Amino acid sequence: MRINIDLNNYENLLKLKAGDSCLLNGIIYTARDAAHKRLDQLIKNGEKLPFDMKDFNVYYAGPTPAKEGEIIGSCGPTTSARMDKFTPYFISLGQRVMIGKGERSDEVIEACKKYKAVYFCATGGAGALLSLSVKSSEVIAFPELGCESIKKMTIENFPVVVGIDTK
Repeated sequence: MRINIDLNNYENLLKLKAGDSCLLNGIIYTARDAAHKRLDQLIKNGEKLPFDMKDFNVYYAGPTPAKEGEIIGSCGPTTSARMDKFTPYFISLGQRVMIGKGERSDEVIEACKKYKAVYFCATGGAGALLSLSVKSSEVIAFPELGCESIKKMTIENFPVVVGIDTK
């Protein structure tokens, strides 16, 4: 049985356990390597971010362009470990949800426990299927990065498994 999770209800995240199968609903932001580097620079330079880092839900993905009549192209997860050098700091600023694939560093695991964040694993190789859960998508930052720009997406029944819980 899958647990329906409203990403706007933080209390739901605190009850999850590693291995739980979930359907996510709410707002997420795509961000891969290049976007994380840019966000880190904005923060270090004291510049305004394109969204509020508090309760930031990130999907490590670089969706392909939409075909005519579609909201988004293929939207599969990328390897999360590539963002590990930024993640503990971003979690300390309020990031609460990460979606990606693969293992995470000990530092990310400790940050999840300390700041009560959750890492969800999405199925790699299923980008076309995952794109069906995307109900809206708009580029909100770094359009020059193309597929790796930051997109704000609304998702419904996005299938994931809890990889790291808050405990």
